[in-house]
Amino acid sequence: MRRALAALLAVLVVTGAAAADAGGVVNVYSARHDTLIKPLLDRFSQQTGIDVGLVTGNSDAMIKRLQVEARNTPADVLITVDVARLERAAEAGLFQPVESQKLADSIPAYLRDPDGKWFGLSMRARVIAYSREHVDRADLSTYEALANKRWKDRICIRSSDNVYNQSLLASIVAAHDIDFATKWAAGIVDNMARRPQGGDTAQIQAIAAGVCDISLVNTYYYARMANADAGSEEREAAGKVGLFFPDQDGRGTHVNVSGGGVLRYAQHRDNAVRLLEYLASPDAQAWLGRANYEYPVNPKAEVSDAVRALGPYPFKRDHVPLSRIGALNATAVRIFDRVGWR
Repeated sequence: MRRALAALLAVLVVTGAAAADAGGVVNVYSARHDTLIKPLLDRFSQQTGIDVGLVTGNSDAMIKRLQVEARNTPADVLITVDVARLERAAEAGLFQPVESQKLADSIPAYLRDPDGKWFGLSMRARVIAYSREHVDRADLSTYEALANKRWKDRICIRSSDNVYNQSLLASIVAAHDIDFATKWAAGIVDNMARRPQGGDTAQIQAIAAGVCDISLVNTYYYARMANADAGSEEREAAGKVGLFFPDQDGRGTHVNVSGGGVLRYAQHRDNAVRLLEYLASPDAQAWLGRANYEYPVNPKAEVSDAVRALGPYPFKRDHVPLSRIGALNATAVRIFDRVGWR
C-alpha cells in the first residue's frame, strides 16, 4: 500500500507540473476520461495559474482508493459519473460541505447536494431508443408504459449492475412507491428480448440489427454514434434508431449528472472550490457539452446544435432532487434482485 501511495504521489507531482508553491496546486481524481476533462483543466490553469494534478480511473475504484488513503490522500477534488456514486462518496464521508454563491447561482438546486457536498457539472437524459422501422412513435409515452404487454419480447437493456438503470429505477420509486417500482421492473424483465448485456451503444446497435425494438439509453451515447464519421457502422446504426423523451406530459424525463465535490482531507481547499466554480461557469459548461454531447447544468451556458438535435429542447425534466435518487440506490438494487433483472 505504501508503494502504491508513493507511486500515486509521483504521478500527481509530474502531472501537476511539480509546483513548488502549495497555494498554486489542486489535485483531482477523475472518473472522466483524460481526453474529456484534461483540456478544461488546462484552460483553468491558464486562466488562474493554478497547476492541476490529475489521476483518472474507474469510479468505484477511485472511491475505494480514497477510503484507503483517508487523510493521507493527495487529492482535493473527486469528479465522477452518476448521482449514485456521488451519494456513495458522500455517505462514505469523503466530501466536505462547500458554501459558494457562484455554485449556487450556476447549478439548479435539484442537481446538487443540499448540504453542498457535491455538485452536478454536466447533465444527461435517460430516454427511450426505438426502431424507426418497427415502432410507431405515437405508441411511446412514459417509462411506466414500457412494462405493458405491448412490448413483450421487444426490449433490450443493460444489466442491473449498471448504475444508470439503478438511478432510473430509483426515480420510479421516488415518483410512486416500492411496490409499483417492483411491478414495473418485473414487467420489463417479462418484456426482454434477450438477457441484459452490453452498454448503451450495444443496445442501439441491437435495435438497428433487429434484435429488439426498444431500449433505454443515455442521450450522449446516441449522439456520439449519430455524429461518428460518415459511413461508419455506428452512424449507420444510429440512423435506424430514434430517441423519445418520456413523460413530457407528466413528471418529465429522468436526468442524471456527472459531478464533483471537495474532498474531506483536501490540502488545497480554496483552489478546489475555485476549480468547481470554473467547471460550472458558462464557458466551461458549453465546452464540456460540445465535447461529450451533454446538457449543461448551468442554464446560462450555450447548448450545442448536436445536443439540441437529440430531441425537444428545452424538454420537461423530472425535478426530483438527485440526492433523493442517490439515496434510493440500494432500494433499486434490491428490487432488481427480487425480480430477476440480472
